[in-house]
Parts: sequence; C-alpha cells; structure tokens
Amino acid sequence: MMTLAIHDLRLAKPGTQAAALRDYDSVRRAIAFISEHWRTQPTIEAVADAAGATPDELHHLFRRWAGLTPKAFMQALTLDHAKGLLRGSASVLDAALDSGLSGPGRLHDLFVTHEAMSPGEWKNGGVGMTIHYGFHPSPFGTAIVMATSRGLAGLAFADPGEEQIALADMKGRWPNATYIEDYIATAPLAQRIFTPKLWRPDQPLRVVLIGTDFEVRVWETLLKIPMGKAVSYSDIATSIKSPKASRAVGAAIGKNPVSFVVPCHRALGKDGKLTGYHWGITRKQAILGWEAGQVSAKAA
Repeated sequence: MMTLAIHDLRLAKPGTQAAALRDYDSVRRAIAFISEHWRTQPTIEAVADAAGATPDELHHLFRRWAGLTPKAFMQALTLDHAKGLLRGSASVLDAALDSGLSGPGRLHDLFVTHEAMSPGEWKNGGVGMTIHYGFHPSPFGTAIVMATSRGLAGLAFADPGEEQIALADMKGRWPNATYIEDYIATAPLAQRIFTPKLWRPDQPLRVVLIGTDFEVRVWETLLKIPMGKAVSYSDIATSIKSPKASRAVGAAIGKNPVSFVVPCHRALGKDGKLTGYHWGITRKQAILGWEAGQVSAKAA
C-alpha cells in the first residue's frame, strides 16, 4: 500500500493545496450559516454572502466540491435529511452481518480491508511501532495521514493553524511509538482515500485498527455502514450484542483514530441529530453533504 503510485498529483502541488483549503474554508462558512438558518431555508444569495463569495461562485464551488448545487447541499444538511439517513439503519447492519462483512472484503464504498492489532500492542502504547505521517489537503481541510508498514493507522483533520494540535492529539493515542514525518510516503494514501475514482475493489485500502477489543468491534461495525446511510448509537450497541452500552459506543466512536475511512460521521443520535464529532460538527456536516453528492452522482 505504501508503494501505490500517485495517479493524480494535484494533492501534491502546493498551489493546488492552498486552493483546496480555500475551497473548504468557504464551504465551512457556508455550512455554519446554513446550520444556523436552515429552518428558514435561506436564499443562495444569503449563503454566498456568509461564505464570502458571489452566488455564481458558490454555485460552481459546490458543484466542483460535492457534485451538488448549493440548494441540494442545503437540503442534505437539514434535520429531515439526517432522520432520513436513519430509516432502515437496523436492516443495513443486519444485512452486513448476514453477509459476513466482519472480515476482510468490501466493507463500504472505499473498499477497505482491515486487521486489528493485538491487545498487547495497543496496551503498550505503540512500543516498537513506527508511524509515518504527513499533512495533506482534503475536501474537509488539512488531513493528517498516519501509516505503519501494515497500512493506514490514523486519519485526522485540522483547521488552519491547528495542525500541530491535531497531530499531538493523534500522537497521544500511541505515545510510545516512533513518529517520522514523511509526506512522500503518505501522499499515495491521501490520494487513495480522497479520490473516488481510485475506490476500486481490486485495490482495497488496508487499515490497521489500534484500540481495545470493544473499540475495534465498534469501529468494525462502522465499516459496515454504506455511504448514504447512517445508524444510531443504540443500533451499533445492539449489533455488537451490548444493547445497554450506547454511551460506551459513543465514547468508542469518539476515539476512532481513522476518521472518514472508518465512517464515524455516519453515527447519529437516535432522533437524527448530528451529535458530537471529534473533528467538529461542521466537518461532520460537510462530510455527509459531500457523500450525498457522491451517492447522487453514482445514481445518475
């Protein structure tokens, strides 16, 4: 996986990186405004003004970024949409379990295979483990991609100026590991993760899950949620045979070290509310909206 060729060098170009981050900053401001005013369904002109763009610029931005018009994106962020994602969620998990998706194979649209490190490897805080990391642009701000020789081990997000804080947060999960900044080594992983055309079943993304047995079981369940669907914490608790452990499930989801790939953003409150997300509710909304665009494009 670490030797996967970079088929599209756009993410590796500093100029384009700055453009990608500017795009997300505009999207972030638009989402913040929509989140505050969605009940009144604000005009595109009002959203554009909040995002610091003209209506025409906003239209092209959202079409380029999410494959959706601003109006469709606004609809994808409403509470009704979130509730809609939950419809049939139990059957989604049941189908995944019945299909034997608890092991390597096609787990969701990213085509992911995974393995879990032993409890001992987790308990010793990463002793003897070398983690390469790099900062990369993504549709959701700066991404911190972390990998071992066995595959992707971490994925975090940061807003401008907070990159080192996010990195320290990730390092704190495995304090005894050796960390090496290596943009070249992690760039192919960033490409593979954030370029949908590279989501291929014959090139599955290998992920290493580092956590307690309970956390890994929760993360494995998240991997079974298809794009365009969502489940509640209680659904997840039931699926892992711990129906009274919704709070513990929520805590495990909050500790997910591989954001986006292990789709903790697809876990919602039972009433469809966009509950806490380690990297910010606005980013969670952005990811769900972006995925709505991917689903829409695939359907078309």
